[in-house]
Amino acid sequence: MKPLTIISVIWLVLAVFGLALITVWPAHAQNAGQIARARGGASCPGCNLFQADFSNLELKDRNFAGARLRQADLSAAVMNRTSFARGDLRDLNAFGAVLGGVNFAGANLANASFVGAYLEGANFRGANLSGANFSGAEMARAVGLTEAQLAGACGDADTRLPHGLRLRPCA
Repeated sequence: MKPLTIISVIWLVLAVFGLALITVWPAHAQNAGQIARARGGASCPGCNLFQADFSNLELKDRNFAGARLRQADLSAAVMNRTSFARGDLRDLNAFGAVLGGVNFAGANLANASFVGAYLEGANFRGANLSGANFSGAEMARAVGLTEAQLAGACGDADTRLPHGLRLRPCA
């Protein structure tokens, strides 16, 4: 048997990497059918709504628990009493969204933007808020917030938090 040449090894590594990428890729892509159903008003727990555009929509009382809404756009959306519990909402844009009574328990909200959002009565128990921006957010009656969670988030002088909690200023 001939020894493997450097070129053969490189081709072998690229082939294995390519196969691995092909098998993993569909798990990360958005699901257009699920997004269309959710935009139409259907609940969609556990759905893949990656980069979905819900901006300016009114979708109250929906269930998106465990769904992937990474990089989704909820700007100016009205989604009161909706559950995003345990969901992946990293890099979410919720600029000016109305999210009263929303359930974010256990959700990953890393680097989410809630600038000017209405979050009264929202549940943040166990949510990851690292890098989240709450500038101008109304959340004085939010529940489940801790100093430890808020230590990684930021806000401004217009952010309304539950009594006794503080946010560092956004840079």
